[in-house]
Amino acid sequence: MLLKQIFLGTCGLSFGLLASAGVFTVLVSVGMIPRFAGKMHVAKKVFLLEEAVVFGTLTCGFFSVFGRYGEIGKWVLTRQPFGANTASVWKFAGNGFLCLFGFFAGIFVGCLALAIAEMLDSIPIFARRIGFRHGIGLAIAATAAGKLIGSLLYFSREIYLSGM
Repeated sequence: MLLKQIFLGTCGLSFGLLASAGVFTVLVSVGMIPRFAGKMHVAKKVFLLEEAVVFGTLTCGFFSVFGRYGEIGKWVLTRQPFGANTASVWKFAGNGFLCLFGFFAGIFVGCLALAIAEMLDSIPIFARRIGFRHGIGLAIAATAAGKLIGSLLYFSREIYLSGM
């Protein structure tokens, strides 16, 4: 039984390391972090930005495996630091955090998708094939707006609960 647990632990750790190495390889190969540093005019802090991405990935990976250590809400609700209004204050703060997180996660995923598309030169090739000369920025903005509206409808109508 002990050998089985050691084997499963070793496999889990190895597979996790391989998955995270794949994520970091994609981020490094598309050059997203240096590009962000250049756009933000903080090129001297590229190492800090890369460390922040690694820290965020490892932290979220830890909380996805050991979820009980991230249950801050249960801790706050049992201690009632805001008195009788603790539940409503916590719900408001949680919704605000989720909106902020969703906004920045969407920016990150969008930038990653565009960086991969740019790396593969798929946008210029597609534009050349269909004879699209002007307005590529407008087409990308319209695609982003469509994804935003679709996401808002998906979550506001709670379509995710229907299993469709």
